[in-house]
Amino acid sequence: MRALITGVTGQDGSYLAELLLGKGYEVHGIVRTRASESHGTEVGKIYFVDADLNDQASLDRAVQQVRPDEVYNLAGQTSVPASWSQPLLSMEATGMGALRVLEAIRRHAPAARFLQASSSEIFGNAEESPQNETTRLRPCNPYGAAKLFAHHMTINYRESYGMFACSCIAYNHESPRRGVEFVTRKIARQVARVKLGLAGKVKLGNIDARRDWGFAGDYVRAMWLMLQQPQAEDFVIATGVTHSVQELLEIAFTHADLDWREHVEIDPALVRAGDNHVLAGDSSKAKRVLGWVPELNFRELVEMMVDSDLALLSQPAPRRAAAMAGD
Repeated sequence: MRALITGVTGQDGSYLAELLLGKGYEVHGIVRTRASESHGTEVGKIYFVDADLNDQASLDRAVQQVRPDEVYNLAGQTSVPASWSQPLLSMEATGMGALRVLEAIRRHAPAARFLQASSSEIFGNAEESPQNETTRLRPCNPYGAAKLFAHHMTINYRESYGMFACSCIAYNHESPRRGVEFVTRKIARQVARVKLGLAGKVKLGNIDARRDWGFAGDYVRAMWLMLQQPQAEDFVIATGVTHSVQELLEIAFTHADLDWREHVEIDPALVRAGDNHVLAGDSSKAKRVLGWVPELNFRELVEMMVDSDLALLSQPAPRRAAAMAGD
């Protein structure tokens, strides 16, 4: 089997590539600038392909070159706050980018199976909780609106062209590979810095905000399972349980033998609109049809992230400086 992944260098893309390589796939990943012909992992080799989600011709060439059996679109602008500051970029990369990938498949590999990485943000200020595949879609930020466009275009191509195309409506999913701009990794990184004497306090906004957090490795497994089914369907992938930022703080700091209240400063400037919207997913369909259940619980996830950053920042000074460059 041959797979093509957009966003292969991101959190989800890296976990998915490792999963597929472990299953014997030939894995190709789209990058805008190729650093090398391939990249080795512990379980195999990823082949890089030059293409850009904003360039239809490059995507056409990539699909023609790879001739994939499966295509996973995991790329796009992933930050809700950034989507407010750059809404056009968010729509181009996240919305139109997905459409261009669909069109490249339709033209050059119509038998390929396609997965669109959708998001719980398409539900926005949801009218019901938990949300499932039939919940009304009403995004309340540019990122969610762009994801909704991509979600609907996936349905359109499935119904109009008979393509095997489906959307994974994924709720928040984290890992040690999460970017430091996201609150889970921000907290894990700061706990490690405090423990190692590299920082004093972490500034946060609304610590009462709640999210349905899962492990990225579990979620990409669901994506793969979706493309192994006899027919294409959309699925909500979530834990179904919400936790507050304060709970995250308590687990993370306690794991490092620290008291979070001594190291956290609340900054009203960091409170963002929409934090009071609580989204919790009902993944009973995925459990019934795919046999999917999350394997890592919230506490295990947070502790794994703290341990990872402690190990990362305990390295010799030059490596530590490189690791902290994104802070």
